[in-house]
Amino acid sequence: MSRYLLAVSIGLVLSTACFALNSEAFSDQRFEALKAEGAVVLIDVWAPWCPTCRLQREVLSAFQADHPEADITILEVSYDDDKELVRRFRAPRQSTLLLYRGDEQIWFSVAETREEVIYEQLLSAANSD
Repeated sequence: MSRYLLAVSIGLVLSTACFALNSEAFSDQRFEALKAEGAVVLIDVWAPWCPTCRLQREVLSAFQADHPEADITILEVSYDDDKELVRRFRAPRQSTLLLYRGDEQIWFSVAETREEVIYEQLLSAANSD
């Protein structure tokens, strides 16, 4: 039994490591600088206890691995700790994704976990220069 638990534990650690999301904590200065550059920015309103957020982050990590050429910055907003930002972005709940190109918001989604939908939106934003 202990070998089984060890194998499961190792599997969980490795599967989590494969989905390490390349993102950064939201800051107004960084967001404003990226918008001024006309960059593509995904705001990820998430919570560590949210199973939908976990699925979204797996999809986003897979996207980054599959499309390293896509120049998209992911800024994280903590649903629990950043209530002012949650209100500013009008996120009705955790698992809200907002996609910007420069000053323009081009996509808003709540609880979307379908890989094909998320990939399509991110690729469209990254490829429309």
